[in-house]
Amino acid sequence: MKTISIAAIVAATFITPVFADGHADRTGWPESFTVGTASQGGTYFAYGAGWANLVAEELGLTGGGEVTGGPMQNMALVHTGDAQFGMTTMGPAAESLQGTNPIAPGLQMTNACAMFPMYQTPFSVTALASSGIASVADIPAGARIGFGPAGSTSDTYFPRMMETLGVEFDRRNGGWTDLGGQLQDGLLDVIAFAAGVPVPAVSQLEVQTDVNIIEFTADEQAKIMETFPVSSFDIAADTYTTLEAPARSVSMWNFAIANCDLPESFVEAVVDIVMSDNARMVNIHKAARSTLPDNWDKNGVLMWHPGAAKWFTENAGASIPAEMIHTN
Repeated sequence: MKTISIAAIVAATFITPVFADGHADRTGWPESFTVGTASQGGTYFAYGAGWANLVAEELGLTGGGEVTGGPMQNMALVHTGDAQFGMTTMGPAAESLQGTNPIAPGLQMTNACAMFPMYQTPFSVTALASSGIASVADIPAGARIGFGPAGSTSDTYFPRMMETLGVEFDRRNGGWTDLGGQLQDGLLDVIAFAAGVPVPAVSQLEVQTDVNIIEFTADEQAKIMETFPVSSFDIAADTYTTLEAPARSVSMWNFAIANCDLPESFVEAVVDIVMSDNARMVNIHKAARSTLPDNWDKNGVLMWHPGAAKWFTENAGASIPAEMIHTN
């Protein structure tokens, strides 16, 4: 893993008196923190590095994002405490709690707690316009498909979805930026993304070449929704310059996670910074338009960190059952 150079060390004197007073009790707080993200070129990396930097600046701590293999690895890192924070999707979170995370089979990762809702992850398919692939049905047998980093949400679910739709493929893995470059160079036929939109790697491809952003048909969408823990989703037409109309897709919710042993006041302060000013989060990444307090109820999988549960109960009217709040 690589720590990204977004660390910020801000002296306490630069924090506004109101904010400093609001978080005066720093008993047990760490002096620094890391956020497990995913590969460069994906939404997790941009979003996670951005809120890590925001929190570091506001709290006067050293903080940064780490390049990781994505949700599955983030669950493991946060569970063990090797990363204080991370990001995951609900599918990989459920598998990790059940002990079926491929990173550590048999280990129930119950020390990773829900912190705040992020956004929905749409599953989308992209090919070069020159390939002639304009629908899932057009993907030829044996097509080389890039599914993202091994263990990521894309790699965990998209191959299964493609198999469900009858697609025969040669599976490839890698970071999103690398896979985008391989598609452009003709080394891949298709890239299958599960990432918040707009995906930076796709936006970059649009600048350099003509691409097809492939939507699911209504029947394909229904078949996937019957088989996997996803819901319907439309990728808005203004997400990419290539799109002329909304693209039919499916999506899975993402949540920020925290090591369950972190101090309650620390996690409450972090949640307060992220959730109290959505405009700042949207400036980090457009996917944060869904990073809203009302979406607290999209977590039906993870135990809540008590600091996060306190914030949502007091500020968002959340009715989180006591049995869903982690206790030591």
